[in-house]
Amino acid sequence: MNVTYDFTGQVALVTGASAGMGLAASKAFAKAGAAVVVSDVDADSVQRLADELTADGHEALAVVCDVADDAQVEALVKQAVEKYGKLDMAYNNAGVQPIPAEMADQSLDDYERVMGINLRGVWSCMRHELAQMRTQGSGAIVNCSSVGGLVGGKALGAYYGSKHGVIGLTKSAAMDYAAQGIRINAVCPGAIKTPMVAKMLEEQKDAMDEFLKLQAIGRLGTTDEIANSVLWLCSDAASFVTGASLAVDGCFTAN
Repeated sequence: MNVTYDFTGQVALVTGASAGMGLAASKAFAKAGAAVVVSDVDADSVQRLADELTADGHEALAVVCDVADDAQVEALVKQAVEKYGKLDMAYNNAGVQPIPAEMADQSLDDYERVMGINLRGVWSCMRHELAQMRTQGSGAIVNCSSVGGLVGGKALGAYYGSKHGVIGLTKSAAMDYAAQGIRINAVCPGAIKTPMVAKMLEEQKDAMDEFLKLQAIGRLGTTDEIANSVLWLCSDAASFVTGASLAVDGCFTAN
């Protein structure tokens, strides 16, 4: 069954928009009628996406942004508001994985890179998005956590720690802004068919085989399935949902 949303006249922002779940969400927001601000560190890819959306009759703006740089995030939100006058929805999706290693063997540089993008980047995005939404008295934010934010895992301590942190930020911000007309939730994808997971399947085959055995649905999720969850959380259909961490994981966390 296809579920459709009408976001006509609304403005959505997506980070990590040029591939995977961010790409699918960007296209879904546009298809639902929203003006979409697509952001990524990959300038060529994000501009191609904006051009593609515009060619298909949608309203889109490409902004290059490294979410680990707070000044760039501030400029991103400022450009969105200068272009469209407001910000209704945001999907803070940008994220990376560390080089797999036991805790004692992980480098400080790799840890700081993961935390800078996955956790501080989400904090920075929310900080500037919420400043705008607070003036409007409305808005919806979805942060991309992971099943790794709900459980532990071997050799990926920094990644799992960052994704647990995203859930903590989400819950706390939701409590701050629930009475101000702003909803903040997290989506927790399982193993989804993305370039990142494809790389993991190639480089960590044994570990991924074990992981997928716990994904009882018996397949990888699709990026569209995550996009559908993000749009639902941003829609009026989820008007009483805030501070939640939605597992979209093929039954992984039910084990």
